[in-house]
Amino acid sequence: MAAAAELKLLEKSLGLSKGNKYSAQGERQIPVLQTNNGPSLTGLTTIATHLVKEANKEYLLGSTAEEKATVQQWLEYRVTRVDGHSNKEDIHTLLKDLNLYLEDKVYLTGYNFTLADILLYYGLHRFICPLVWLLITPVTQCFSSSDFTSR
Repeated sequence: MAAAAELKLLEKSLGLSKGNKYSAQGERQIPVLQTNNGPSLTGLTTIATHLVKEANKEYLLGSTAEEKATVQQWLEYRVTRVDGHSNKEDIHTLLKDLNLYLEDKVYLTGYNFTLADILLYYGLHRFICPLVWLLITPVTQCFSSSDFTSR
């Protein structure tokens, strides 16, 4: 999912009115938000944090100093570890590590839903959907009938 699409989904989930203009810059397609009231904002986590504040839902950024730091840690993890990885081995390791971390937690910061959960979900979506499709699609839909009759 491209960052601009993720940010539009975030806007919708936060209840913000549509109208923000997004673009992307550079080879890695870093998102840019063209603001009406000042300079443009660059970077997925910077823009997402701005949208949360604009929606007056700052609780999504954490309620204690420790939780705020944990949210920032996971936002950084999303950009540095999740984005840009398409190697099957890297994805497997990433999902395994995440599963281990979440064993005793409800959400990334413990018991509170935060922006980190939203953005990590969006980032992992491109890895998870193909896996789920493979698990729920009957074998007969994966192969044509000629695959079985031509042998």
